[in-house]
Amino acid sequence: MFSHVVVGSNDIDRSKKFYDAVIGAMGGKPGFVDAKGRVIYMHNGGLLLVTKPVDGKPATHANGGTIGFTMESPEQADAWHAAGVANGGTAIEDPPGIRQGGGGAMYLAYLRDPDGNKLCALRRMPAA
Repeated sequence: MFSHVVVGSNDIDRSKKFYDAVIGAMGGKPGFVDAKGRVIYMHNGGLLLVTKPVDGKPATHANGGTIGFTMESPEQADAWHAAGVANGGTAIEDPPGIRQGGGGAMYLAYLRDPDGNKLCALRRMPAA
């Protein structure tokens, strides 16, 4: 359904450091900067772009918005979370762990990136 996700940043270098770390913890490669100054990440068929807003106004995060990243294991989610916190992100909500939801058990970890965008690492747990 989705072709890509774009997040705004007020400091591209700071954001690249953060996203290189969290995408790297998922097994992805560092982002590359295109001719327009956007940082582009491609991993497992997904595309994430980090850019200064086209309208020239400051980047702000979406109130109520969350960008979810699929994890291969709870350990990968923990590494993602730790990489984010170590590189300018902020741990939010409950600590990483299993939560029960309408779709069954999920291992979740939440961060805010350096510009305040809410991110989630998610691993659906096998049925008991």
